[in-house]
Amino acid sequence: MNYKNPDEHGYYGEFGGAFIPEMLYPNVEELQKNYLKIIESEEFQNEYQDLLKNYVGRATPLYFAGNLSRKYNTRIYLKREDLNHTGAHKINNALGQVLLAKRLGKTRIIAETGAGQHGVATATACALLGLECIVYMGEIDIQRQAPNVARMKMLGAEVIPAISGSKTLKDAVNEALRDWINNPVTTHYVIGSVVGPHPFPDLVARFQSVISKEIREQLKEKTGRENPDYVIACVGGGSNAAGTFYHFVEEKEVKIIAAEAGGLGVDSGKSAATTFLGTLGVLHGSKSLVMQTADGQVIEPHSISAGLDYPGIGPFHAHLFKEKRAEFFSINDKEALQSAFELTRLEGIIPALESAHALAVLDKKKFNEDDIVVICLSGRGDKDMETYLKNL
Repeated sequence: MNYKNPDEHGYYGEFGGAFIPEMLYPNVEELQKNYLKIIESEEFQNEYQDLLKNYVGRATPLYFAGNLSRKYNTRIYLKREDLNHTGAHKINNALGQVLLAKRLGKTRIIAETGAGQHGVATATACALLGLECIVYMGEIDIQRQAPNVARMKMLGAEVIPAISGSKTLKDAVNEALRDWINNPVTTHYVIGSVVGPHPFPDLVARFQSVISKEIREQLKEKTGRENPDYVIACVGGGSNAAGTFYHFVEEKEVKIIAAEAGGLGVDSGKSAATTFLGTLGVLHGSKSLVMQTADGQVIEPHSISAGLDYPGIGPFHAHLFKEKRAEFFSINDKEALQSAFELTRLEGIIPALESAHALAVLDKKKFNEDDIVVICLSGRGDKDMETYLKNL
């Protein structure tokens, strides 16, 4: 089974597609027709790979976490996406999409952001490549991710608060889609996760697949084998996870684990664990699992982590869940905090709250002594210091 790429209509099994207003059809169709031709061209790849190496600082290290490994009696490697320029995996996709937008003749870039890392990465790419940048961000997220808001403004982006609904990531996406409908000719919408209408889930996964490509090469160098026993990543919409899983989904011996944001608990009414609580529905342009009421109204998600605070999941991940190709864990706020403090004290690495959800799987699952377990450390914790200090 092909887990990695969707069919020509953008479906992974029963999930995906492009459910869009008529006004957006020309934009989305232009992307569908051109994205593969452009991003697979030699000229594009030369420029993109050069920027990944000399600007972003790739390849990021695959670090053997000795102290963590001793505690859990297994072999744990951390893929250090926190060491990228701008502090997270988000730059891999933002740079790729802004380069693509320039080749499509666009002059204006819009983006949505939750934790702010995608907003910072997009603003960074726009500053570098000389395009106008507008970032939509939920009013609540603007308050809890103040350092990233300041960075976006310094980089020249206009940050517009989303003041409807829960005032978080879902609402920022709504505002960005509205903007795109009103400015179809000049504007490209840089979606930050593997969500949205086809081709976005595939486009973002391809740009993020550099993560698993490097893991394979680095693991071969360190251990003599390309495939780990387990790969673990946190999932909101799921871009870092898609990148971490990409080159392993068709390798049957590799077990795939996704960590969702359980919030205050799956049964608390304040959660973002979509595979536990979601049903089939359409959100932001694609068919996937969505947290919704019986009559299709979206249920407000909750997570201590702004980047996982989303009521849906990318169609790629919904397919992995449905086919039982990946095991999903719900990690609550308290467990994520505990894991963040543990990594900080054992390894001297302060992770993003999103990444801490992936680390918390170590307390939920028993690994063998000789297992190789790779965890994607999707971002660094600077942006979450205020939350950490409140809970110290």
